[in-house]
Parts: sequence; C-alpha cells; structure tokens
Amino acid sequence: MKKITLLLLLLASSGYVYSQETEKKEDEAVDSQTYNRWTLEATVGQGKGLRPYQKGYFSSDSGSLFGGVDANSFSLAARYMFTPVFGVRGRFGYDDLKNQPDTGSEEFRMQVLSFRPEGVINLNRLFGAEEVLGRLGFLFHAGLDVSQVTSKTPNVIENDQNYGVDEYNGGIVVGLTPQFRIANKLSILFDVSVLKNFRQHFNWDGSYSDTDNNLGGEYISASLGLSYSFGKDKIHGDWAVIKDPKIEEIEALDKRVGEMEELMNDSDKDGVPDYLDQENNSLAGVAVDTRGRMVDLNKNGVPDELETYFKNNGILPTNSSTTTNNNNSSDEARNLINGGYVSAYFDTNKTKPTNVSSQGIDFILTYLRKNPSSKLEIYGHADEIGSNAYNDKLANDRAESIKNVLIKAGVPADRISIKSEGEDASVDPNSPEARRIVRRVTFKVD
Repeated sequence: MKKITLLLLLLASSGYVYSQETEKKEDEAVDSQTYNRWTLEATVGQGKGLRPYQKGYFSSDSGSLFGGVDANSFSLAARYMFTPVFGVRGRFGYDDLKNQPDTGSEEFRMQVLSFRPEGVINLNRLFGAEEVLGRLGFLFHAGLDVSQVTSKTPNVIENDQNYGVDEYNGGIVVGLTPQFRIANKLSILFDVSVLKNFRQHFNWDGSYSDTDNNLGGEYISASLGLSYSFGKDKIHGDWAVIKDPKIEEIEALDKRVGEMEELMNDSDKDGVPDYLDQENNSLAGVAVDTRGRMVDLNKNGVPDELETYFKNNGILPTNSSTTTNNNNSSDEARNLINGGYVSAYFDTNKTKPTNVSSQGIDFILTYLRKNPSSKLEIYGHADEIGSNAYNDKLANDRAESIKNVLIKAGVPADRISIKSEGEDASVDPNSPEARRIVRRVTFKVD
C-alpha cells in the first residue's frame, strides 16, 4: 500500500525536479528560490589565433609543450542563473596576440577587445550528478563573440600590416568550464573556449586575408581563474542543495506512512496495535482490554484469567474449601513467577510495597507453602531517577522489605535470598507511568 501511494503521488507531480542529498556537515539545504544567482568571474590565460595567417607568420612553437605558453588573455564576466540549470553570462575580454619568440615566425602583434553574450548550462544538474561529483562542477557555455581587433604589427615595404587600423569580427564561441568549490561562495575555474569567426577580414598577423580565407577565422583559449557568488544567501545555485516542494511532500508522506506501518505492528499478537498497546508483553491467549492490558479487575498484579486458573488448581487461596495442587499446576505457577508476571510494586523512593502488591506477595507465599523444598530469589529494581549508588541501595532495600514480609508470614529465612538489580533502563525515564512499572521486585523460584 505504501509503495502504491508513493507511486501515485510521483505520477501526479509534473515538471523537472531538482534534488540532492546534502553534504551534511557543511552545506544547508535551501528552498528552490533562495540560492544566490549572481557570479563574478575573472580569468587569465593564453589565447591563440589558429588561422588565418599570411605566409611566414604563425603563433605556436611546434617544439614546445602546447606550442609555448604566454599569459596574454584576460577576462571579466558576470553570470546570472535563472534556474539551477540554465543562466546567461556577459564576458569582456582583452587579448594581446603575438608571435612566440625564437620560433622563426615574423614578428606580429594583434590586440583584441571582445564582448561575449552567452548562455550557460550547469551540466551537474542537467544530468543529476551533483551527489556524485560533490565539489567538482562543469559548466557548458555557448554564444556570440563580437570583437574589435587592432593591428600593432609594423608595416614593412613588402607587406602592409595595417598598423593602427581597427577591424570588427563576429562569430560563435563554445566552451567548457570545470570548476572546484573551495568555499560556499568561492570557486576555482578552468575554461577552454573555441571561437569560429564568420566575419574576419584580417589575418591574425594584421594583414588582409586572401580571398579564399576572407570572412573566416579560428581562435582557442585556455584560462584559469576565480568565481565569486554574491547575494544574501550562503551559497550559489551551482552548489546549493535544492529542496523541491514536491519531493519534500512525498518524503514527508513516506515518513508518515512508514510511521503508521510501524505503529500498526502487534508485537505480542493480542489484537491491539503497538501504538495503543500499553502492555506489549501480554501472555498469548489472555484477555486484554482496548489498551492491550491483561484484564486485572482486582488490581492485584495477576491477570484475572491466570488468577482463576491457579485458584482452581489450589495455588492461590480461595474463600471456598482448599483445593488440591498437582505437579502440572506447580510447573505453571513456577513459569509464571520466573517469567516476571508476579511482582510487587513501590511508590517513588519507597521501600514499602503498594496495597495492590498484596495479592502478588500472597501468590508467592502460597507457592512456597505448597512447595516446601523450593527456594526463592527476590530481585529489587528502581527507576532511573537519582544516582546509581542511591538506586542500587533502594532496589536492595525493596527486596529486603519483601523478604521480611515473607519471613513474618512463616517462610524460613534460609529459603530466601535477595539481590539488587539497580536501575531499570528499559523504559522512557521521562514517563511517570513507565517508571511506575519498573519500581518493583520480581521473583525466581527453583
């Protein structure tokens, strides 16, 4: 029934749900509308024009790793996330492209000012990998690139490098940005972007492109930087643990259904569910009331059905003529006593048994008289209120009190031994009713 209920709720809900089990020790789950959405990003790295170049000009050193490294690309960007998955970014960049030294390329220099409006997708959330990747995240971005390029390559007699001349390029850029969170609002990022221009008249060395290359150009960059999210909340949407109201409702219902199933358990099989059962250890077959308590109308601590049985078999005294005991009834009585179903109870901090305990003590006395070879062990108990030492002594004094009652009733002292069990921690110490149950003595006969 539980699974069917949850399935129906899931089918009834619509839309994309974002959820993640928390990084419990550091991040707090937030409402789907309360995470920070703005991020500032600053990077520095290397940019290279791949093509086109005039003959004799090129950017890379083929004999070095990655074609040589030169920090010549700088950017500052602002990003806003409409949802935990999708957002937009505006990036301003400056690149100073020039030849690598000692590569054999003719000297050139091209300065580039660019602006990129882009869309951004959080791949972690798109593929539901937040829990697996943890602090590691991946952003995909794509958009337009509009740039002003200015040739700073000196003109020579044989080549016109357009020194000081501005041109305007336009193209499409795509990129991938791995990022690693080092604090709730601060992350390290590494970005790789590729640009394809569809309007580019200059070669990257400053000269005009040949006719077959005109209006085309390619560029790549790799940058390292920092991103900082700002807003009134503790963490950015890239990393926040998003709570979805539908998931919360389903989880709450799941918990309630589970609790109801647990409450409907019937541990002692008496027909009363545990959440109503005030006596979870009732004997099988013995009548209980609506609260699962074995019926004991005379309040003597012995269920009426058992009391009637033992009276009929001569183990308990009756107002009629004395009945005859037998071995089977003695065994039943011994099992009842040793099972803890015959007890004497006490008020708080008292060693004198309560009035309702008299029938339980009388039950023990009758058994000892009808079984003169049996010996009795009395175990004293106390609740958890008070120190251990105090409760050990209180439990011992209670056992001693019952021993004295039996001795005065004619049971030889050498047939009785006592032992303190101290505190009984099996019940809720904050429940007065539960503590009343454990302020008692129990018995064992051989």
